[in-house]
Amino acid sequence: MRALSLLVLAAVALIPAACRPSPEGAAKVTVIGSTPKVRDPALTVMTTPDAVLESSVGQGLVQLDATGNIVPGLAERWTVSDDGLSYIFRIASTNWSGGRKVTAQQVARILKRSLAPGSVNPLKDTVGAIDDIVAMTDRVIEIRLRAPRPNMLSLLAQPEFAIVREGVGTGPFRLSPEPEKGGALRLTREIASGDDEGAQKDEVVLNAAPAAEAIRSFTAGNTDLVLGGTFADLPLAQRARLPRNSLRFDPASGLFGLVPTRAGTPLDDASVRQLLSQAIDRDALVDALRVPGLAPRVTVLEPGLDGVPSPTAPGWAATALAERRAGLVAQSMREFGAEKATLRIFLPAGPGSDILFNRLVLDWGGIGINVERAKTVAASDLKLIDAVAPSNSPAWFLRQFRCEFVPVCDKDIDPLLDAARDTLVPAQRYALLTQAAAKMDEAQLFIPLAAPVRWSLVSSRIQGFAGNRFALHTLSDLEQKLSPGGS
Repeated sequence: MRALSLLVLAAVALIPAACRPSPEGAAKVTVIGSTPKVRDPALTVMTTPDAVLESSVGQGLVQLDATGNIVPGLAERWTVSDDGLSYIFRIASTNWSGGRKVTAQQVARILKRSLAPGSVNPLKDTVGAIDDIVAMTDRVIEIRLRAPRPNMLSLLAQPEFAIVREGVGTGPFRLSPEPEKGGALRLTREIASGDDEGAQKDEVVLNAAPAAEAIRSFTAGNTDLVLGGTFADLPLAQRARLPRNSLRFDPASGLFGLVPTRAGTPLDDASVRQLLSQAIDRDALVDALRVPGLAPRVTVLEPGLDGVPSPTAPGWAATALAERRAGLVAQSMREFGAEKATLRIFLPAGPGSDILFNRLVLDWGGIGINVERAKTVAASDLKLIDAVAPSNSPAWFLRQFRCEFVPVCDKDIDPLLDAARDTLVPAQRYALLTQAAAKMDEAQLFIPLAAPVRWSLVSSRIQGFAGNRFALHTLSDLEQKLSPGGS
């Protein structure tokens, strides 16, 4: 018997640290980035660590589960009118951490602040169809729309619409007032139990760190879950000795591509932007990033968005780049002459950005254009947009490039987007958005590359993790297995 015990102990010792079951206690979560804080979404644009903390201690009216489905948050239930113009939420009986009741009047004021003209909330424009937010009773709130928005719940579930007041949230987790060793935050959630044992506790220790440090902590078995990875730091994870199946990718929806940063350059000309887009070997870029399922993209919209047909690739995309290159070189000569033009690109730091930059140096250098890395956005001609869509609506993709937001735009597209926002007829709305998307692709206002890349590291302790299109991950029930069909 003693010999058998020794054999078991020897076998356990050979298991990599990150594969072993974590000791009892709070699940340890590290988000790539700087120390998270509870933010006022109307005053500060949140970082990824901020967003993870915000959605945990300051849930919205609704929230997302592990697979990206809408579930109750601060609101215990809701109804939508038949015409889609009214969303009525009944707020659960809950308190602020100080003990005072959360009321519908408070929630209405907090949400309206995020929609006010002076708000910096990045989703403010996305919910522009909201006409008013009204507290009907102390526990009932109504959101009134000017036009139907079937994706409104997905937007309200985003961290940008978390209900927080003066740095205090509404749950489901409570933030310990005293930070842990090293500045980590302890989050505690009480779970009602149906038996006589009383409430149980769900605890998470939340930390933030640079990517390389977060990966080292995971491989050493000191972190159970790493969140917030992007294409820029992905190679660091790919080079690490990770337990099998611990590197997970979200099937993220959104924008990943290049956009001009200023007017008054050759990029004002649509033909130059088209030239640059056509010269990129997207297949080679996707192969270099080594992300399962990642596909090249040549249109601003992606397949599968609500109400619009899958986008049609431009004719040039059907011809291999090798066959197009001679024509592209000739066009580059016509645009810039014999002297090589120089483009400066701003990209985030990280080895994934180096892969993208080197790809552009090769592809655009092949048609006679020099490429340099800019240190700041202000010093660049092009910058990268790497953003996950907050809903399945095509409008979010297109409204990023209105003249209000970008220096190089098409003033004829904005009226189409405004008309799409105001129409009460869904079919007309989607027709206008399809027309706007076609004009945007024709003008090449955005140079798409692929979908956004979002990755996580997940230990065997974490059973309640699933990838989703929003790349948002709840900290609730991390150790509970997903229900069948929920993975």
